Amino acid sequence: MKVAFVGLGVMGYPMAGHLIEAGHQVCVYNRNHEKALAWQRDFGGEVAMTPAQAAKDCQIVFACVGNDDDVRQVALGADGIFAGLAKDGIFVDHTTASAELAIEMAEIAQQNGQHFLDAPVSGGQAGAESGILTVMVGGDEETFNKVEPVMSSFARFSQLMGKVGSGQLAKMVNQICFVNTVQGLAEGLNFAQKAGLDTDKLLDTIGKGAAGSWQMDNRGKTMCAREFDFGFAVDWVRKDLSIAFAEAEKLGADLTITKQLDGYYQEVQENGGNRWDTSSLISRFNK
Repeated sequence: MKVAFVGLGVMGYPMAGHLIEAGHQVCVYNRNHEKALAWQRDFGGEVAMTPAQAAKDCQIVFACVGNDDDVRQVALGADGIFAGLAKDGIFVDHTTASAELAIEMAEIAQQNGQHFLDAPVSGGQAGAESGILTVMVGGDEETFNKVEPVMSSFARFSQLMGKVGSGQLAKMVNQICFVNTVQGLAEGLNFAQKAGLDTDKLLDTIGKGAAGSWQMDNRGKTMCAREFDFGFAVDWVRKDLSIAFAEAEKLGADLTITKQLDGYYQEVQENGGNRWDTSSLISRFNK
């Protein structure tokens, strides 16, 4: 299948590469053109100068950029994805963004005779590189069924959550749950170190019980070593949480503890940890 991928950050770069490895014909666009050329050297494929050019003659266009405004920048206007995408083409947005943006994009797609899915992902940089992301999708079932086999190039599981916007709402829940898990792990490991426990043995033991989690398995030992160079950055999780807080305000949902954790992440930023990964919550215990 001929597809396009717009946005070659820490997630999009390997995701687009997996599409090539799965045998698809891929054209990419990135606002930093040098990075697009680097991707081409790594994987082959085509490079476009605009999102519209990348989308031309493609059945599906995937995008993974930073936030709502970035999506609008690459999707709208004469050089945007919608301008290049053919009638009946599908725009799949993997950006973690607002549910309102998803509805806005879907309405534009419908006016153009095109289709849209909001499809944020979970699994971080490691999941993108390994091709084992989880995708939460909002949209109609027929469009999802067309896209899911292609997404399987970089995802081990994709789930249609409901109507447009449902994927983004599910991702908000994902972020709320995981930052609370990180804080619990950070407090527990700090306690263990204060108590003089062998944390390697501890993690190998309690990871097999009720305390076990993806965070413990993949970040526990690096948290103990105060190593925070593993992808998803503090700046980005705070962006994601701000989206969840705005939605919670509308829903009347209580995110008291999550807001407290957002404040902890702000402390990490103030101590120079903007680009540290999210497991860096444990760094607060260095004081």
